[in-house]
Amino acid sequence: MALAKESSPASSRNAADAETEYRAQTRLWLRLLACTTLIEGELRRRFREEYDFTMPRFDVLAQLDREPSGLVLGELPKRLMVSAGNLTPIVDRLVEDGYITRTPSNLDRRVQIVCMTVEGRKTFRRMAKSHGAWLAELLAEFPMDRLDGLVGALDDVKSAVRDALQHRERT
Repeated sequence: MALAKESSPASSRNAADAETEYRAQTRLWLRLLACTTLIEGELRRRFREEYDFTMPRFDVLAQLDREPSGLVLGELPKRLMVSAGNLTPIVDRLVEDGYITRTPSNLDRRVQIVCMTVEGRKTFRRMAKSHGAWLAELLAEFPMDRLDGLVGALDDVKSAVRDALQHRERT
């Protein structure tokens, strides 16, 4: 009985639809990965050549720029989606170079607060301006009238992935 059901036109169509859907989803993922790799590679190169700086260090400063009063050190890995172990040497280097400070919390000495220094903020803002110009240059050939639609579609993709992950966690 199962064999007859699998070979029916309806189930063949469903299998074909599933295969088409799988291929489209894979193409989407590969295109996103390719775009990310191309852009990130160029940004890394420019940060290295023009500022002797790394993208991860820039990303830490970007998070701290949003929080003028500083952040609990344990919050940074969550925001940057990296492990605390990967972040520690980056934070150490930024402290060493005078871009950020790391001080124990007054409420709990085990908790470290990281804040951007005046020099760090000044340097970050200069790099952020360059970062924006580099992105504008890299995306200059992409039609502006399609940009909002693409960003909206990617927001939808992000929401769908988050929903799928939340559904998986609930089950």
